[in-house]
Order: sequence, then C-alpha cells, then structure tokens
Amino acid sequence: MMADARRPEITVLYFAAASTAVGSRSERVPLPIAAPGESFPLSALGPLLVARHPETGLDKILESAQWSVDAEMVENVEDVGLKGGEEVAVICPVSGG
Repeated sequence: MMADARRPEITVLYFAAASTAVGSRSERVPLPIAAPGESFPLSALGPLLVARHPETGLDKILESAQWSVDAEMVENVEDVGLKGGEEVAVICPVSGG
C-alpha cells in the first residue's frame, strides 16, 4: 500500500530544553487526520511528539512548555485545531540572571 503524499503536515520548532531533548531544532510532523476538512487538536500534539521521541524526557519538558502557532502564542490549547501547513513552536520556560 502506498503512503498518501497529501497527508497534512506541520512544522514543529523546538527551543531550549525541547531542542536538546529531541536533538533537533525543527521537524516536519504528519498529522493523523481522518478526513479532509478535519483538524487535529493542538492539545493532542504533545502526546504525538512524545511518541515520536520516546525516552528523551520530552514529556516532562512539555508539562511546563507553552505553544505558539504561526508565531501567535496560544492561550488555550483546547481551542486550537491544526489542519496542516502550520508552524508550531514549543516554547520552554527559561531562567535568567
């Protein structure tokens, strides 16, 4: 069976601890969308990324991270659906002195 080349994807940008954990600053992630016109909930992206990067500590990092979609900070991940083509950033808290 051939893979569907039209499967929607997003670009995930990793910063700080998230980048260190996954060993990359960005990656393309196919979205598991069942039908055209449906969206993938941003609230489900964390578990999807953790499944792609098991045993990296990403799960703990995401507990305190914030999200941005297309350079806009997300207040409530439950309100955002991804359809493909978006740039999603994992923003980790940083400490300074």
